Amino acid sequence: MTAEVKVEEKQVESSEVVIASVEEEAITRVKAGVVEEEVEEKETKVVEEGDGSKPKGVEKISSFKEESDFSSDLKDSEKKALSDLKTKLEEAIVENTLFKKKKESPVKVVEKKKEAEDEKKSEAVVTEEEAKAETSEPVVVAEERPKETAKTDANAVDVDTKEEVKDENVEKEGEKKTEAVVTEEAKAETEEEDETVDNDIELWGVPLLPSKGAKGTDVILLKFLRARDFKVNEAFEMLKKTLKWRKEQKINSNLGEDFGEDLASAAYMNGLDFESRPVCYKIYSVFGNEELYQRIFGSEQRRENLLRWSFQLMEKGIQKLVLKPGGVTSLLQIHDLKNCPGLLKKELWVAIKNAIVALQDNYPELVSRNVFINVPFWFYAGSTLLSPFLTQRTKSKFVVTRPANVTETLLKYIPAEEIRVQYGGFKRDDDTEFSNEAVSEVFVKPGSSETIEIPAPETEGTLVWDIVVLGWEVNYKEEFVPTNEGAYTIIVQKGKKIGSNEGPLRNSFKNSESGKIVLTVDNVSSKKKKRVLYRYMTKTESSC
Repeated sequence: MTAEVKVEEKQVESSEVVIASVEEEAITRVKAGVVEEEVEEKETKVVEEGDGSKPKGVEKISSFKEESDFSSDLKDSEKKALSDLKTKLEEAIVENTLFKKKKESPVKVVEKKKEAEDEKKSEAVVTEEEAKAETSEPVVVAEERPKETAKTDANAVDVDTKEEVKDENVEKEGEKKTEAVVTEEAKAETEEEDETVDNDIELWGVPLLPSKGAKGTDVILLKFLRARDFKVNEAFEMLKKTLKWRKEQKINSNLGEDFGEDLASAAYMNGLDFESRPVCYKIYSVFGNEELYQRIFGSEQRRENLLRWSFQLMEKGIQKLVLKPGGVTSLLQIHDLKNCPGLLKKELWVAIKNAIVALQDNYPELVSRNVFINVPFWFYAGSTLLSPFLTQRTKSKFVVTRPANVTETLLKYIPAEEIRVQYGGFKRDDDTEFSNEAVSEVFVKPGSSETIEIPAPETEGTLVWDIVVLGWEVNYKEEFVPTNEGAYTIIVQKGKKIGSNEGPLRNSFKNSESGKIVLTVDNVSSKKKKRVLYRYMTKTESSC
C-alpha cells in the first residue's frame, strides 16, 4: 500500500513530482579553535514503484562512514603499522614488560646512587678548598717559640688527630647506613616494576594478546593507531597509558557505582544511527538548576564523581558495541546545549574539558561524531578555550549546529524514525502505533503545493500518520476523500499556517467507507524548498 503524491504548481512550472534533489546544509565544525562552516551536499533517492509517480520510501544515504577494520581494506603502510604494533604488544605481554621499563639490578642502582653522592661530596670539598684559598692570609715565618709553647702545640695536634679518626669512623658508619637505605630503595623500585601481566589481559572484553587470534584485537589496535596517525611507538605508549589509567581509576568496577538521581537525567542512550551505532544524548540544561548545580559541583569529591559518571556512561555504551571487523565499533554522541549555563559556570566547563580530554586519551575512536545541537553564540568562545587540549582528529569529529537547523543536521546521521520527537523526529516513548513502518519524504518547491494521499481501501479501519515539514512556515490541511464521488469530503484538520517552531504532527481518522486521506502542504509564500517527512499505517478492525 503506498501513498500517492501530487504536485500542483502555483507558478508557471511543470507539475512534476519532486522525487530527487540536492540539498545544501551548512554544518559548523570546530577546527583548531576556529568555527568553520562547511557546505555539504547530500543526494536523497526515492525508491519508486510502478510508473514512478508514487514514492514508496526514501533510501537513506549516510553522510559518513568510519574506516574499515578489515585487513584487506588497509593500505600497505597501515598493514605494516598494525603488524609492528602486534609484534611489540605480543613481546611486551609474553616477556612481562608491558608496564615496566628494563630494570637494573639493585647493585647497579646502589653503585649509581653512590657515584652521584661521591660526585656531590667531591664538589663540596673542591668548593671548600677554593673558599679557604681565597680567604687565607700570606705565610709569615715566625720566630722560634719557647719549649712550653711547643708542648702545648703537640698536645693540640694529638687531639686533632683523634678527632679526625673519630670523624672518619662516623663517616664510614654513615656510608654503610646510606648504602643499606639505598639498597632497600632499589629493591622497592624493582619490586614495583615486577607487576605481572596476565596473558589473558583484555580491553573492553577483547583479548589483547595477538597470538590468541581474537577477531576484535585488530579492531582495538587500529583504534589506537588511527588516534596516533599510525605511528606505532606513539600508539603503543597510548595503549600502555590507557591500561595503566584504567587500573588506577578502577574502571572495571566503575559500572557498579551508583552516582545518584541528580545525574540520571543528564544523559541517556536512545535509538540507533544510520550505521546502527547506539546514540547517546547528553542534556546540559539540567545544570541550569542552581540547587542541583551546587550538589554536583559543590566539592572536589563531587566533581570527581561527575567525571567517573562520564566514564561509566562510556563503558555502558561500549557494552552495546560489536568490537570485531564489520561490527558496530563506535557510538554517536549528541550534546544538547539548550538552556545550558554559560561560561561563568567555571566548574562546569572545567569538568567538560577534563571529561573530553580523558575520553580522547583513553577511549580512542569509540565516538564517531560529537554533534552539538541548540548551540548558543557563547559556545564558540568556549570551544576556543577547549581547543588547545584537543587533538586535530578529535576536533574533526565535532559538528555544531544552531537551534534552527537541529532536525536537518540530525537527519544526516540518524533516521527520522530514530530521532526523538523533541528534535523533530518521529520517535516517541512507549509508542503503541508505529513499529517498523518506513518513513517517506518529498520536497515542495517554492511557490507550489503538494498533496500526499494515504489510501483507505477498507471500511471500518483506522488510519494513523506522522508528518513533519522541516522549518514549517507553510499552510497545511488534512481531508478524507471518499471513493464514492457522490459522498462529501470530510475535513480532518482545517487549513492553517504552521510556524517554524512546530514539531512533528500525529493524527488519526476512523473511516466508515473506502477512500483516502489527503495531506496538503502549501509552500506558496516561501522562497525556500521544503522537505516533508511522513509515515502512516492502516489498522483494520481485525488488527485492532
